[in-house]
Amino acid sequence: MAASKNKVKIMGEKVLFLFAALGLSLCVYAEDGPRLFTAEDVFDLEYANDPRISPDGAQVVYERRANDIMTDSTVSNLWIVNVDGSRHRPLVSGTASASSPRWSADGDRIAYVQATTNGTGIHVRWMDTGQTALLANLQFSPADLTWSPDGRWLAFVMPVTAKSEPIAKPREKPEGAEWSEPVKVIDTARYRWDGQGFLETAYAHIFVIPADGGSPRQVTSGDFNHEGPLSWSPDGSAILFSANRDEGWELASGESDIYRVSVGDATLTQLTDRNGAEHAPTMSPDGRRIVYIYDDNRMIPYRNRILHIMAPDGSGDRALTADLDSSVSNIQWAGNRQIFFQYDQRAVRYVARVSLSGDFVNVADSLGSTSIGRPYLSGSFTVSANGTVAFTKGTAERPAEVAVAGRRGARVLTSLNDDLLNDRRLGAVNEVIYNSSFDGQEIQGWYITPPDFDPAKKYPLILEIHGGPHLAYGPYFSAEMQLMAAQGYVVFYDNHRGSTSYGEDFALLLQYKYSSPEDFADHMSGVDTLIEKNIADPDNLFITGGSAGGIASAYAIGLTDRFSAAAVAKPVVNWISKTLTADSYIGQISHQFPGMPWEEFEHYWQRSPLSLVGNMVTPTMLITGEEDYRTPISETEQLYQALQLKGVDVVMIRVPGSSHGIAGRPSRLIAKVDNILAWFARYRSDLEETESD
Repeated sequence: MAASKNKVKIMGEKVLFLFAALGLSLCVYAEDGPRLFTAEDVFDLEYANDPRISPDGAQVVYERRANDIMTDSTVSNLWIVNVDGSRHRPLVSGTASASSPRWSADGDRIAYVQATTNGTGIHVRWMDTGQTALLANLQFSPADLTWSPDGRWLAFVMPVTAKSEPIAKPREKPEGAEWSEPVKVIDTARYRWDGQGFLETAYAHIFVIPADGGSPRQVTSGDFNHEGPLSWSPDGSAILFSANRDEGWELASGESDIYRVSVGDATLTQLTDRNGAEHAPTMSPDGRRIVYIYDDNRMIPYRNRILHIMAPDGSGDRALTADLDSSVSNIQWAGNRQIFFQYDQRAVRYVARVSLSGDFVNVADSLGSTSIGRPYLSGSFTVSANGTVAFTKGTAERPAEVAVAGRRGARVLTSLNDDLLNDRRLGAVNEVIYNSSFDGQEIQGWYITPPDFDPAKKYPLILEIHGGPHLAYGPYFSAEMQLMAAQGYVVFYDNHRGSTSYGEDFALLLQYKYSSPEDFADHMSGVDTLIEKNIADPDNLFITGGSAGGIASAYAIGLTDRFSAAAVAKPVVNWISKTLTADSYIGQISHQFPGMPWEEFEHYWQRSPLSLVGNMVTPTMLITGEEDYRTPISETEQLYQALQLKGVDVVMIRVPGSSHGIAGRPSRLIAKVDNILAWFARYRSDLEETESD
């Protein structure tokens, strides 16, 4: 153990020497050309989000998001641009974030949400004069802001607190006495949520407010959650939404029906009643049809979500995308006969147009790069009445830009980061296709080479595993991975079995096996492929990942000692304790396990990285938010203490005030990467060669 500590000290001195030398060389190089991407550059990144095309297809308003170094936050302003790229200018700007821009049906106004000094406000801007009005100042942030077709009303969803009765009547304290805070009584199944903490008893309800000012009026009632997106009937008399209003709904997951509520008298009409979730109802402009998304809610980890269509009374229901082996989302009408939606296929997000008969064609692709920390599939679109699509365009070299697609093809309208990234040397993103050693399954992956990559050299490799596990990475910009590549690493990431965008069967290859030797083989086969290509140095392999990627990383070091070091972020190490302490317990147990923890104890334990701790020898960093309720920090503490007892080099990084999203603030993203790189640098054997050079 002492020898190991001495080795760490020596390596640390070499790291300092290397960084000092590197910093000097960068200063010299910066005078002659672009420099490396650095942590400080994270504060200068910008990206487009939620592009909203005007009804006539002439303009796009969008959220322009940027990081504020003084407040350590991401600030959103509203900008507008013509579809030919001209007149790109601010619409609503300032230190208070503005978001959720929504055009009125005739395009004369835009409603949006913006923080106020004592709450969150719904604002309206008149496009001809630029005048704005604050319609309502709300205690809670509104969601799913939606105009009525005649422009007279706005609808939105907002939580309403419910009265909670104490078990025992509080005692009266003497005047002037200082007693401790009263006890908190919790009797609901869903009592806390990651990022929100312990929840005050509240239920989501639909409100309407006059678009020219007035008081919000609640149009739904009951101890149920009523969910958007919302859709108005053409005459403005009713609103469509989804909800689970069945008895025992709190302990049900993945169940909802479509309802219509009368705006005038709050009369509810239930339109669907199937097993599973019918949600996101959207009525055609003429009121003759409703499209919605259906999830049959089989008790398995992943199901394709299908686009359905029906009459306004719920009759004549049929599927439009039953033959598409992918989930649909974000459904929108363009006229009365064309429906647009987005879906993912082989790590690419598409916008497609489908006819009433079910024939569809892709109209835009490569939506993405609104998740700039790591390269998750992301992005969204909207469509105008004439079929012009505005979307967030993602690339490997840039965060999301605003783009449009129409009859003349697609074009990018903005260049938000050229001022920064044109002067930076980025790592190149390369695709790699290989077969898993477990069963020959084809796996798609990517690797980022360091700037100034020399194909004659072998480089240290970082394996970075995505979360979910039913999510997907793609060839998109990643600030975290670019920072890793800038320090001389090849960064490898893959869409292992269980990832989305490869069909339902591929996603279900990980059913009841999350994590397992099977997805471990998917990762290691990719690592070995890069070793065989003489790209990766087999003596300098490192592994990291967050959430499901943290689970996979912890599981991997229980199966192999090939990694020089590991950085395990927000993991689950004990499925028995996790499922009975995390906020996601209701849906996770029913969909990802064959039974309750006390019924399937051995199954839960075999899937737990803690069951493999006897094999673990890899130096390990653990990093988790102290207020994480999705993968509670108690999971991290269990592995930390187990590795301490074993005498394995281990360190625990706790992120104060952070929930599951430990990179949710710019400084936290930087701190996450800095700590991972510093940990890996302790165990890089190639640093000795660098010093001697």
